[in-house]
Amino acid sequence: MTVIRRNADVWLFLLVAFGASWLIALPLWLGAVRLGTPAFALVGGLMMLTPSLGVLAVWLARRRGTPLREWARATGLTLGPDRGATAVLLVTALLGVPLLVAVALLVSAAAGVVSLDFAGLSLFHAQLGAALDKVPLDPRVLYAVQVVQAVLIAPFLNAIPALGEEWGWRGWLLPRLLGDPAVSSAPGPRRVWPALVLSGVIWGLWHAPLTLKGYNYPALGAWAAALFVGFCVIFGALLGWMRLRSRSVWPAVIAHGSLNAVTGLALLLGDAAAPPNAALAGITGVVGWVLLAVVVLAAYRLRPVAAPR
Repeated sequence: MTVIRRNADVWLFLLVAFGASWLIALPLWLGAVRLGTPAFALVGGLMMLTPSLGVLAVWLARRRGTPLREWARATGLTLGPDRGATAVLLVTALLGVPLLVAVALLVSAAAGVVSLDFAGLSLFHAQLGAALDKVPLDPRVLYAVQVVQAVLIAPFLNAIPALGEEWGWRGWLLPRLLGDPAVSSAPGPRRVWPALVLSGVIWGLWHAPLTLKGYNYPALGAWAAALFVGFCVIFGALLGWMRLRSRSVWPAVIAHGSLNAVTGLALLLGDAAAPPNAALAGITGVVGWVLLAVVVLAAYRLRPVAAPR
């Protein structure tokens, strides 16, 4: 009981974040919404706000006089103590994530798990269908325009829903698991890696209302939920490094928004005659996991981070 009481804030956060996400996703499970439709995009966007609801619930229930401005600073809503370093991380997130996505795609092709069709863009054609005929642009020009938008514009458009998640997972939960006295009801130094793994697992499981329906890995059905947990642990470790390095949540927000913008677009370079296996190819596939793991290990070794004190 003592352990439960000491971690009551974590349980409250999880109850709100998970409970609200399942409530929002109910139309998907009741058959009123299908994957890939505009209504599904709305469901997913609203779900992304629920971790922030969890943070607000914790602040309201356990703030003990903590001003909202101080809570915002403690949970990473400022640019951190070194704004210059945070700015560098913001640019790194904006440009680095698309680079990782591109490298993962090329490595996937080299490994033989995806066939690319640069010349014909057949999968891009198949995805857009008749809509492509209504656009007075060469498909390759249109694809290039979409890439530029996805790299330079979409991460900022995605920042609001991405903040909805990142304020919860990296803004509050990760420092809380690390025993940061600014946000923890049970302060004390903790090891970084166990907190990173646990927060990544929680993040992955939170996606279950969508991934149990095959989201991200359609060929796997409900097993997509298990596979996506693995991705969330690895990519979450990279986002966690950004958060701990800058003491700000914003680099992770931009990285998250960039990932959502470019991942699907990159896979559209595939061959429609042999569509890519999303479980293996690309940044969210197993090939991408290996690439991300190398980047994560390099980041933590070359620029170490420590638990907040």
